[in-house]
Amino acid sequence: MATASAPAAAQRSVRVTLWILLIVYIFNFIDRQIVNILAEPIARDLRLSDTQIGLMTGLAFALFYTALGLPIARYADRPTTNRPRLIAIALATWSAMTALCGVAANFWQLLLARIGVGVGEAGCTPPAHSLISDIVPPERRSSALAFYALGIPIGTLLGMLIGGFLADWVGWRRAFLVVGLPGVALALIVVWLLKDPRQSAPATDAPAAAVPQMSMLAAMGSVMKSPAFVLLLAAGSAAAFLAYGKVTWTTIFFQRTHGLTPGEVGFWFGIVNGGAGIAGTVLGGWLADRYGATNRRHVLTAPAIGMAVAVPIAFLAYQASDWRVALLLLIGPTLLNSLYYGPTYSAAQGLVSLRQRAVASATVLFFQNLIGLGLGPLFFGMLSDMLQPSFGEDSVRYVLYGAAFLGLIPAFFFWRCSLRLNEELDRKG
Repeated sequence: MATASAPAAAQRSVRVTLWILLIVYIFNFIDRQIVNILAEPIARDLRLSDTQIGLMTGLAFALFYTALGLPIARYADRPTTNRPRLIAIALATWSAMTALCGVAANFWQLLLARIGVGVGEAGCTPPAHSLISDIVPPERRSSALAFYALGIPIGTLLGMLIGGFLADWVGWRRAFLVVGLPGVALALIVVWLLKDPRQSAPATDAPAAAVPQMSMLAAMGSVMKSPAFVLLLAAGSAAAFLAYGKVTWTTIFFQRTHGLTPGEVGFWFGIVNGGAGIAGTVLGGWLADRYGATNRRHVLTAPAIGMAVAVPIAFLAYQASDWRVALLLLIGPTLLNSLYYGPTYSAAQGLVSLRQRAVASATVLFFQNLIGLGLGPLFFGMLSDMLQPSFGEDSVRYVLYGAAFLGLIPAFFFWRCSLRLNEELDRKG
């Protein structure tokens, strides 16, 4: 009876861990993305240009997020590190800094608070990916990482819904306070409920823990020797550049071009973006596990095809004169562009050795967030400022036209990477 109950208890522990990590990641993206729905009222209140909006929503966060992500990931890979405790400290930090955004009196104070959010959030995903990869077998890893990745669309959805509602009801300052402070309490729950399997490993595992750890630069150098991993970085970075840029400026597009309030955009675009994002993330993980089991190149087939198909539909959505038609058309591209998350991180984990998993995740996150989150919103904002003399309030629409067509770039790199997966995964296995 004890033997039969052990696997069931282990499965329950895995489920609890995955659910807690999902909730933490939801808070991560609520605090990260709420600034997008609040950007327009903040800009009016603090008199910001579109370039400053892009800097505030993207680069200020991403620079410190990426700079700290790699050393934190290397620390998470140490056998003696308690990863749940590390995640809890990160959660308390970014939540407190989100609340501080609400008391900023000018652009520079707000920028510093956003930097603090990035510092805290740097300690979340690398240790979470490492933890998930330790407790979930390889054949279920895409689905498990896709489940964790549901925090992106769910957190973005809730950030838009809650942020839009609070912006209309109590203003953008109190909105930051309301969403930031609960995360500090959640950090205590994480410490109490989450356990690191490395901390309870049998004594016979101790010699393995004594193996000298590679330096961070050596670990990164080893990871980057994989041509498939480099192609994966290019694909994921291009996808993130477009995703972060589009979500920021699409929320502003609906307010400027279609005349919706932050609350209306938060509700309608939040439901479309969040619902389609959830469906695409789940579907992407399932397709990767289902078809990757027969031919591992198909782990990345759905993201490659999906992003190519999304291009013309997204263009039509931004061209629509009725905001309801635009929203309906955006369902397809949002779903198709969300297929890549689980497959990308599953492939990244499979292309590296056991003790480089957190660094592999952090390397992908480094490029995705520096190029994607850091430069996407900023580049689109600068481009909008450049186009305003010619197109006025409609400048954002033309920026989004270009963003739609650029979706062919990540589609190409996902396809090229898929061609190398069988060879490199066989070698690594």
